[in-house]
Amino acid sequence: MSTFVDTAIIMTDYIPNHSLKGSIDALDTPLSTHKPRILLLYGSLRAESYSRKAALEAEKILQQFGAETRVFDPAELPIFDRENYDHPKVKELHELAIWSEGMVWSSPEIHGNITSVIKNQIDWIPLSLGSVRPTQGRTLAVMQVSGGSQSFNAVNSLRLLGRWMRMFTIPNQSSVAKAWQEFNDDGSMKDSAYRDRIVDVMEELFRFTILLRDKVDVLTDRYSENKDNH
Repeated sequence: MSTFVDTAIIMTDYIPNHSLKGSIDALDTPLSTHKPRILLLYGSLRAESYSRKAALEAEKILQQFGAETRVFDPAELPIFDRENYDHPKVKELHELAIWSEGMVWSSPEIHGNITSVIKNQIDWIPLSLGSVRPTQGRTLAVMQVSGGSQSFNAVNSLRLLGRWMRMFTIPNQSSVAKAWQEFNDDGSMKDSAYRDRIVDVMEELFRFTILLRDKVDVLTDRYSENKDNH
């Protein structure tokens, strides 16, 4: 009985100059041992920002799991115009995106969707910077906070953006309803089912990042982009 690899090689008659064998072999690589590097973005500029509080809560959880984290402050980031790539905040965001192996996007829901603040940050991250793709193959966890009843509009929009940015968005997600009553005076999150969900989401992100970060090149390799080189 032929193996999957044998079948993939046979299929090269149908897909000229292409074989999955190299890709399958590349999956059998040892896992890195350094701490997973996670970048967290949040979608509000106001002082009492619950999306920032949720992101900082997620950061503490990730650090407890063993991740290395960075939180980007969107204040002073210019409105996306395809021109100000030399702006210090834009450069900072690009450097953090390249540094990261996974991301967390946390947005309030405003008028049934994500905020301009979170969208502006994502818009400033290009699909490619020269030969580097700052988001392709990164893992992604999405979260939202709401002032009223629970909704999933913002996380659904973030998922769409994550797919467009060629990221691996994990299955689990967090949506915190009536966020104004879910945090303590020091900014930490109260013990609740909402916090439990954030712990679940960050644990899943941590695990997916460990599993996928060493496989990015093979998982994102595309026949259509490389057929002339095969």
